[in-house]
Amino acid sequence: MYHPDLIRHPDSCPALVLNADYTPLSYYPLSVWPWQTAVKALFLERVDVVSYYEREVRSPSARLKLPSVIALKQYVKPSQFPAFTRFNLFLRDKFSCQYCGTQRDLTFDHVIPRAQGGRTTWENVATACAPCNLKKGGRTPQQAAMPLHIQPIRPTSWQLQEHGRRFPPNYLHETWRDWLYWDVELLA
Repeated sequence: MYHPDLIRHPDSCPALVLNADYTPLSYYPLSVWPWQTAVKALFLERVDVVSYYEREVRSPSARLKLPSVIALKQYVKPSQFPAFTRFNLFLRDKFSCQYCGTQRDLTFDHVIPRAQGGRTTWENVATACAPCNLKKGGRTPQQAAMPLHIQPIRPTSWQLQEHGRRFPPNYLHETWRDWLYWDVELLA
C-alpha cells in the first residue's frame, strides 16, 4: 500500500511537541523536535507518542515508526512574560509597522528616542518600517505627527501565542491538525 509518508526522508519527519496537558508548547515558532530527539525522548520515557508517521527507521534488530505527535510526561509551566527579543517584538506587533501598517522592511523604533532618555523596553519600542523610522528620526510620535496605531505594552506569553496562531507554518502534517487550531471554527 502506497502512503506519502513512506517516501519521506526521516529528516522531514519532525515531531510536534505537546505539553503534558496536550496543548502545543509553542505556536510561533511551532514547537517541533527532529525525529532523532523525539526517538531519544521516547526511549528515555520522557514522552508519550500520540501519533505516528507511516515512515519507519530500522536497525539490524529493530523497526520503529517515527512519532509525528508527542506529549511530554511532565508539565512544563510556560513563562508568564516572554523574553524581549526582536522576533517577539515583531510578533507582538503582528509583523506590521505601527505607524503606516506595512509589513515590509521592518525594524524597530524607540517611541521616546534614546537621545531624549527613552529606554529599550517593551513599553517604549514599537515595530516600524525603515521609511517610517527614518521619517520619525529622533523625535517622539507627537513631535513627528506620526501617531502609533497601538501603544506598546509588555505582552504576556499567552498574548504572543494568540498572535502566533495568525501565522501558521507552510507545512502541517495531517496528524498535527487535531492539536493545532489555526483558522478553525468550533461548533457550539
